[in-house]
Amino acid sequence: MAILIKNGTLVTMNQEREIIKGDLLVENDRIQSIGKLIPAQEDEVIDAEGQLLLPGLIQTHVHLCQTLFRGMANDLELLDWLNLRIWPLEAAHDEESLYHSALLGIAELLQGGTTTIVDMGTVRHTDAAFYAARESGIRYIGGKCMMDHGENNAGLLAEEIDQSVQESLDLYRRWHETAQGRLRYAFCPRFVPSCSETLLREVAALSSELQAYVHTHASENRSECQLVEEERGMRNIVYLDKLGLCHERTILAHCIHVDREEMGILKERGVHVAHCPSCNMKLSSGIAPVVDYLQQGITVGLGADGAPANDNLSMFQEMRMAALIQKPLHGPTSMPARQIVEMATLNGARTIGLQDEIGSLEVGKKADLVILNPNEYHSCPHQYSDPYGMIVYQLAAGDVKFTMVDGKILFQDGQLLTVDNDLAVRAEKSLQRVVAGAGITL
Repeated sequence: MAILIKNGTLVTMNQEREIIKGDLLVENDRIQSIGKLIPAQEDEVIDAEGQLLLPGLIQTHVHLCQTLFRGMANDLELLDWLNLRIWPLEAAHDEESLYHSALLGIAELLQGGTTTIVDMGTVRHTDAAFYAARESGIRYIGGKCMMDHGENNAGLLAEEIDQSVQESLDLYRRWHETAQGRLRYAFCPRFVPSCSETLLREVAALSSELQAYVHTHASENRSECQLVEEERGMRNIVYLDKLGLCHERTILAHCIHVDREEMGILKERGVHVAHCPSCNMKLSSGIAPVVDYLQQGITVGLGADGAPANDNLSMFQEMRMAALIQKPLHGPTSMPARQIVEMATLNGARTIGLQDEIGSLEVGKKADLVILNPNEYHSCPHQYSDPYGMIVYQLAAGDVKFTMVDGKILFQDGQLLTVDNDLAVRAEKSLQRVVAGAGITL
């Protein structure tokens, strides 16, 4: 059955960036037509009068495995945050707790209009995250975290190189391009300080052989950068490039502390940057040079990162923060709202190589879309508001009324259609078990 969405304001993000008052017809998993349409007898009709219809939001860096740890790692800088909280907690995950953590994160994301994510798992139980993604209906690219090096609590997650590579390959073969292509695999070495050079070279070889994506962190924190220079003898992105890990299928989270040489590598190699402004502020990591990246033609997407580094997974918060933090440095016109919406949609699609499939409302593209209600008190009046400005500065995750992925309605009028109502209770029970196993004092 086809679904006809009537009378909406379509923020298309097409090449002309048209904003259209009209209708959109979905048939199966695709947008069939846009304009003024007459319902057929078999259509389900959704009235979007007075509402905004836009492409599904795309988050290019999240950690679903950390959703259970929300609020448990406050007021710490990155390396302490990892060592004292996150690594012990991730190491205590079992398959059920990871499934609940992933599904809880996905539920929040779908409620907030995010339809596609790039996820980095933890070292173990990665199948559970893929099960959650498959059942929930979200579009997902991610993989098992790979770690074989590091001191202190990094050892709780360390694995042998052969084991890490083999398990990653097995996961790739089980999950890549499954669920009608909605699920894809990426190789995910955590970051340079937790990976030996041998492991990183293995990942580079696998990515080349399989033409697979690589997702890792880079240059997030000054202490991290200093550690990489001390251990590897060169700057972070220079080192990754030397190993063959900087290419058009690489997604680097953060990239805050980079020099001109490293920026040149990102541009020349076609590397994609995942910008996580709220996390970067909370962990006091710094402000990424996003204005410079965009001027250089480097693709920059947005992400919330993990819940304990942010406390929520709202793309609306990330859009607003991404715009605001640059303005004191570069001026009020440096990050216009339309450019921010592009980062949340089209740039996210480019980051994962799906710009011909998602990221805009166009005939023939996948039916990944959201409907926003701009009529609550916090967003009124809006008679003269620019729709891009409304999305970035006025609206919030709670204004999402409808989320669709692959032509399937996953969230509508406050109700998640693929997630059980008792998920929060089950997640709390899993968290109790994980905290007991982690052996940390909170």
